[in-house]
Amino acid sequence: MAALAWLLIPLVAAVGAGLWGSWANRTRKARSDGPELDGYARFRAAMEKPRTGA
Repeated sequence: MAALAWLLIPLVAAVGAGLWGSWANRTRKARSDGPELDGYARFRAAMEKPRTGA
């Protein structure tokens, strides 16, 4: 019986790894890059502003 338990441990680990792998590689809803690119454009505009003051 102990040998059966030692054989089940890798089997359960393999099944768990397979489930995690399929969850990690699932197809996510497609999203455009619009919000990220808008934020980057605002950042660049802020960095290009001339300094005022001393």
